[in-house]
Order: sequence, then structure tokens, then C-alpha cells
Amino acid sequence: MKTILIIEDEKDLAELVAFNLEKEGYRPLLAADGISGLEMARAGSPDLILLDLMLPGLPGTELCKILKNSGTTARIPVIMLTARGEEIDRVVGFEVGADDYVVKPFSTRELLLRVKAVLRRARPEATGAESITIGAITIDTGSHTVTVAGKRAELTSIEFKLLLNLAGRPGRMQSREQLLKEVWGYSYAGDTRTVDTHVTRLRTKLGEAGELIRTVRGFGYKMEKP
Repeated sequence: MKTILIIEDEKDLAELVAFNLEKEGYRPLLAADGISGLEMARAGSPDLILLDLMLPGLPGTELCKILKNSGTTARIPVIMLTARGEEIDRVVGFEVGADDYVVKPFSTRELLLRVKAVLRRARPEATGAESITIGAITIDTGSHTVTVAGKRAELTSIEFKLLLNLAGRPGRMQSREQLLKEVWGYSYAGDTRTVDTHVTRLRTKLGEAGELIRTVRGFGYKMEKP
């Protein structure tokens, strides 16, 4: 049974979401503010977090940033829930590490579909090899870990899948739209800046080895063969 932590200060909405998740076979946990949500995320190791953007105590963006920069919680996927749907808010959400974004009011069906999609892609499929090594980067597909020059890099589930996708096709150019579809599961050509944001974060976490991920101007990205 997958555990889903709902961090939402609107009690009626939180309980409605929890009720529908429970009907689908999930185990919901509830937190009404950012501080208690952070404590529950650290203590409970949920499989996914539904996180409101506007929270008392600790804003959702700051909470997401803390979660994604901590070794114990970095791999927990996060879906942002918010009444604010402007493009800049979506970009900020992805910049701090959110895996997806749902704008209120949303239908229960839409939320459940997004939950299933994010949980599905949180476990990347193996490429057929137990590990992939490119330059100083070694990707262990069995344990879903990445090391750079022998030192472990703490990647989120999306960052891991993005790296695995690029490394599994060294030298091959891939468009932003293609990466959106294969890594995020999106079937539409939108929000391509999401890819740019995650590539930037991934390069930073890989250090000098991140230079192997090359930008193909006007097209997308590719992993260079060293």
C-alpha cells in the first residue's frame, strides 16, 4: 500500500482528497502546516507528497526545496497543489523540485491520474544493464543510485530518470518535447522550460561531470561520449 502525505491547510479539501485516495487503495496521511508536514515527511518516508503552495508556518516552495535538498527525502516525488495557475508559479514550483503541478479547483479524477503517473515514473524502468558508466558518472539501475567519481549524487526521481534517459542514448540528440513525454509522461508539447530547469539542477548536482550533458541549440539535449 502506497503512503501519500497530504500537506494542506484547507481541512475540507484535505479530507476529501484523503477519502478519495483511500478508496483507490492508498494510505493517506494529513498535515495542516509546513512545519508538521516536514516532520511527517522525514519520519514517515511517504511514497508521494501532495503539497499546497500556500501554507502557514513554512511556504510550500520552501518546504519543497528543503525536501529535495535532503538525502533522506530527495527521492520522494512531490505534486504541488495551488489555486495559483500563472506560468511563473508553475516555473517556480518546478525550479524547487516539484514533480508535477495541479491547479485548484481540480477534479478528483485528474488528481488521481496524476498521482498514478508520478508514482509510476518514480520507479524508472531498467535499461537492460545493471549499471551505466559515462566518464566519471556511474548509474546503478538496480539500486537507483548515481555516483560521480565514486561519490554519491543525491538525485530526485525525476533527475535520476532524466539522467538515465540521456545516458542510455549517448550521443543522440533528444528534443525537449521527447524528454517531457518519456521522463515526465506528458503527451503534449508544453512547459518545455520544465526540462531546462531540471537539466540545470542535474548538471549542478553532477559537478564537472555535468558538462557531459550538452545543449543542442534550438532542439534539446544529448549526453556526450567522453
